[in-house]
Amino acid sequence: MAKLYFHYSTMNAGKSTLLLQAAHNYREGGMATYLLTAQFDNRAGQGRIASRIGIGEDADTFSPTDDMFAKLSNRLAQGPVACAFVDEAQFLSKEQVWQLARAVDDLKVPVMCYGLRVDFQGNLFPGSAALLAWADEMREVRTICHCGKKATMVIRRGPDGKALTAGEQVVIGGNETYVSLCRKHWREAVGDR
Repeated sequence: MAKLYFHYSTMNAGKSTLLLQAAHNYREGGMATYLLTAQFDNRAGQGRIASRIGIGEDADTFSPTDDMFAKLSNRLAQGPVACAFVDEAQFLSKEQVWQLARAVDDLKVPVMCYGLRVDFQGNLFPGSAALLAWADEMREVRTICHCGKKATMVIRRGPDGKALTAGEQVVIGGNETYVSLCRKHWREAVGDR
């Protein structure tokens, strides 16, 4: 039975690595997959999902205005898909998550979404909030803070290296910009003691 999955964590937890490994496992078993990533996140190149450990793969992209049900329908018209994988799922809109849920229910294709749960201010991303509400299964991908505790938060560093507490919700960046921390160290970094 097809399900909508949400694999969530902070930065540097290995979400893209897990996505690429799962997609590889399907294909190694002779099953086709469909990979998608956010159009505006081009850190690894346009239409590319890549992991910090050096593996990557080309993918279709989605923009904020794309109809995800239509994208999956169009891909299925080209041939069977055993599973669809969505990287950077936090950038989906609420409507797009609903479209993916409809695709699972009506097209009977499993959809595995991978993304951040919260932003640098500790707020849910719209796509993540919808996935937390509507996913059939959720799996936390764990990573650790520098203290050894589970990291559940992320800070965005400014040019001076200090944590920013205001700004746009979405700023594309990697290790030079974001640091995953436990809640205690996040609170200390943002000045909330």
